[in-house]
Amino acid sequence: MSGLCGWFSCERPGSVDPQVIATMGAPLSRFDGSTVHSASTGFGAVAVAGASANIYRDDERLVAVWGKARFSDAELAAFSQQHGIAHALAQGFARKGTDVLTNLAGAFALAILDGRGGEAVLAIDRMGTRPLCYSVAGDKLVFGSTLDAISAFPANTPEVNRQAIYDYIYFHMVPGPRTIHVGRHRLLPGSFLHWRNGKAETRSYWEMRFVEDERRPLPELNKGFLDAVRKGVREAAQDGTVGTFLSGGTDSSTVAGMLGEVTGKAARTYSIGFEAQGYDEMHFARIAARHFGTKHNEYYVTPDDVVTAIPRIAAVHDQPFGNSSAVPTYYCAKLAKNDGVDTLLGGDGGDELFGGNERYAKQYLYSLYSDLPRALRKGLIEPVAFLAPEFGIVGKVQRYIRNASLPMPARYDNYNLLERLGAGNIFVPEFLGAIDTLQPRLMLEHAYEGARALSLINRMLALDLRFTLADNDLPKVTRSCELAGVEARYPLLSDSIVAFSAGLSPYLKLKGTRLRYFFKEALRGFLPDEIIAKTKHGFGLPFGPWLQTYRPLRQLALDSLADLKKRSIVRPQFIDELTSSLVESHASYYGTMVWVLMMLEQWLRQHGATE
Repeated sequence: MSGLCGWFSCERPGSVDPQVIATMGAPLSRFDGSTVHSASTGFGAVAVAGASANIYRDDERLVAVWGKARFSDAELAAFSQQHGIAHALAQGFARKGTDVLTNLAGAFALAILDGRGGEAVLAIDRMGTRPLCYSVAGDKLVFGSTLDAISAFPANTPEVNRQAIYDYIYFHMVPGPRTIHVGRHRLLPGSFLHWRNGKAETRSYWEMRFVEDERRPLPELNKGFLDAVRKGVREAAQDGTVGTFLSGGTDSSTVAGMLGEVTGKAARTYSIGFEAQGYDEMHFARIAARHFGTKHNEYYVTPDDVVTAIPRIAAVHDQPFGNSSAVPTYYCAKLAKNDGVDTLLGGDGGDELFGGNERYAKQYLYSLYSDLPRALRKGLIEPVAFLAPEFGIVGKVQRYIRNASLPMPARYDNYNLLERLGAGNIFVPEFLGAIDTLQPRLMLEHAYEGARALSLINRMLALDLRFTLADNDLPKVTRSCELAGVEARYPLLSDSIVAFSAGLSPYLKLKGTRLRYFFKEALRGFLPDEIIAKTKHGFGLPFGPWLQTYRPLRQLALDSLADLKKRSIVRPQFIDELTSSLVESHASYYGTMVWVLMMLEQWLRQHGATE
């Protein structure tokens, strides 16, 4: 992979052991062999790996930037063009302090170590495409793009955070700012850490602010949107040998079509299929490839591929990660790498910016009831509705009312698998007694209530931009690409598209139950009609069905869960029930929990962690 890492001390130790920064920098290049660049001073050191890395050092400051950062400030932008982004950032920080961050755009992570002021600043981009973690070791601030880089710092042995294990099983990932390690934290999108005199403070320098009352003519909106998409793809395809994922959905098809348009040559596209009923979407990928005349490449993932990939996926992630679509994403990236591609464009972000997830339509239907006056609901409708037994259409009405009566965002997460199965049924009592089972719900409520929006759809989008996109989809694609040796970029998360989405009226994102209404209408005539009309699917892995039919995969899962039984986290009785009666009753549904627990054990094993 690529990234940055380093440390800073207010005490000015006077000498820096070069082996320390070399050891920390090693995890940044272990998968793709990126060259690690480093610099040190009397107060700290940094290392940066990858093609998009820049370092500046003078007598008082050390600045490192990883990624494609750029300034909106004209003077700093001009200085950056001549002297480099890190030097310009040092100049901007000297004049403006942390306010300089508001002038930054693009995909980046950065570190500013200021020996004169005895302070350090860490920051990541607005959408969180470039991660950055940090911890305090004695009198030093230690940071890195991965937890593995932080662990390489001397006398900084990691300790597994049990609350994070619970959060992982709840969310199928560990949501920020918490990490799997005690005392280590991850920056949230659009935020920065200011460390001074041994004290750390995190704040946002940018937040998604939705403009919900602006009305503009549709022709003007269409042009602005297409210009923004075109600009985002052009910027993402500026250097390297570029290809793009192509699932056959609206997002990946749009990126593929625009890539061909902005480069003036056939886009290289890569798709994954499955020999499993209900999971293969290669048909739609081929429609898009023919429509845009791409140089199309396909690969069908097999159950044996899954067995091979599981330990590799666990190893490349620096904390437990339970999204099974990481496997097909990895094989798609590997296909591109074997074809000579070093940069892959992903269509991630379209759903969370323009209203593409099915649950948005479901929550709209629930809101039709929850928005009625309470007196009408409680005084008239519900007493009548619950008079009859819960059968047939009456039962459906009663279930609808129960769900619709839940407050947001509890209603949004009503189908959570952990809560459906029951924490008391899953975890051993000693583990459960050491954690706060309310934490996941509180994180969701905090993010939902903190959204700078009034409409239901924009509040849901704000929630998903953090938990679905920054904490789940982006790490999945980024890490899978790193494992394959290619760089992932996200043109639909460009600043121009994000700004356009923030100003788009809520009813144009979700019109009744019509998902991505504006997005699809704006692309009508550009995308094939079949792509616009299709329902969302993606790279879903048929793990549940294959778990039942492919013995080596089932054995790997059973062996992993057998080892997990010994860790005093999950009740052995629950694992036995899960792998027998529950999976047999509904392989796809309960197979998800098998995958999540299996990947937890695989991660603990691959990283030599003890809970």
